[in-house]
Amino acid sequence: MAIQTVCGAVCRCTMGSAPSPLVVLPIHRTFGCCSPAANMGDHIPFLNIIPFGVCKSILCPTTAALTAAALGALTPGPCIPATASPWTPCATNVLIDNQPALDNTSKASCIYGGEVSIGFAGQVTVLVP
Repeated sequence: MAIQTVCGAVCRCTMGSAPSPLVVLPIHRTFGCCSPAANMGDHIPFLNIIPFGVCKSILCPTTAALTAAALGALTPGPCIPATASPWTPCATNVLIDNQPALDNTSKASCIYGGEVSIGFAGQVTVLVP
């Protein structure tokens, strides 16, 4: 069984330099172990997904500009999360605010080439099938 993901979960991006917390507003009115529970729609950049330090993807505009200024030497720039699509896969048989619950196996893609994953779900008590 997977672990339900809640506010404060630790997220990681394959192109980022640092982990980042998942922010879940209590608008879903569902809690997992005293923290707001996340669903597949909680992927909004700068609201739910906070920057991951610096980005090493050349597709990221800040990294591309800094790399060009450094005459082609890869120079990571500030992360600009751009998760345009929802988390997948999710716990489709557990709905939170009419959307599948987010679990610790879910991933989200950044349009700049990174893959965001859940490193720690934010709690260890509530499981989802």
